[in-house]
Amino acid sequence: MSKHFTLIIIVSTLLIALLTVVVISRNLPTPAVDLPTPVETPTTITIPWSEKIVIGQSVEGRSITATRFGTGDTHLLFVGGIHGGYEWNSSLLAYQMSDYLALNPGEVPESITIHIIPDLNPDGTFAVTGVVGKFDLRNIPDPSTRVAAARFNANSVDLNRNFACKWAPESSWRGQVVSAGTAAFSEPEAIALRDYVITINPAAAIFWHSQASNVYASECEDGILPETLTLMNTYADAASYGAVASFDAYPITGDAEGWLASIGIPAVTVELESASDIEWERNLAGLMAVTDYYSRVTR
Repeated sequence: MSKHFTLIIIVSTLLIALLTVVVISRNLPTPAVDLPTPVETPTTITIPWSEKIVIGQSVEGRSITATRFGTGDTHLLFVGGIHGGYEWNSSLLAYQMSDYLALNPGEVPESITIHIIPDLNPDGTFAVTGVVGKFDLRNIPDPSTRVAAARFNANSVDLNRNFACKWAPESSWRGQVVSAGTAAFSEPEAIALRDYVITINPAAAIFWHSQASNVYASECEDGILPETLTLMNTYADAASYGAVASFDAYPITGDAEGWLASIGIPAVTVELESASDIEWERNLAGLMAVTDYYSRVTR
């Protein structure tokens, strides 16, 4: 056998062996590999410092809004315009307060969240201003004249007689008989406030009205909450209003502040001195005093 033929045999044998190894290796099971366990990245939900939401609709379908400022655990509620266009300056004050807080976030302590409902009776306000939502003094045809009919909602109900505290179908306002609705919370505006209160559970509530130059405490069947008197005096002292523990000018049933008292939430009525001025510096001082007080109180 020649050397050349022998070399061919050797090379062929090597090629056959190599192919055999490749085929066998392809049919072998893949060894398990220990991969690192994926680490879940925690999701952080950031709550916006300020947020405006729609909390309900009026009888005529206008939105009732609330704006929240802050992210603290202690909630304070401020409400304007429950008597619509008759007390339009209470809504104007609430709108300006919202603008101020939006521009001055440092005024709200970390432990506090402020909620402002600027206009609980938008239908009554629209009857005077002709504006849906935020308005200004230029939208008031005659600031020196009060429109009594604009006090009520579109069902001719006095909303501050439609809450579940000593409710009756008729109540009084300055010697006049007024409708309180067909039942407590029969009106969509009252329902909007009730549901929002239940949602946020405020430590205190302040309602802006006009005009008497006093801060009135609230009460219901069980009398005045002790904390209500502190709230009343705190706002009144800072804003230079009188402090009145019990409203007795005429009988009232179904008021929002009394309902809040009945569920254990201190509430006061701030009656501005004027029917056409927002008394800005005084009420800013009142709001800041209340905010400061509750920032130091542990609930």
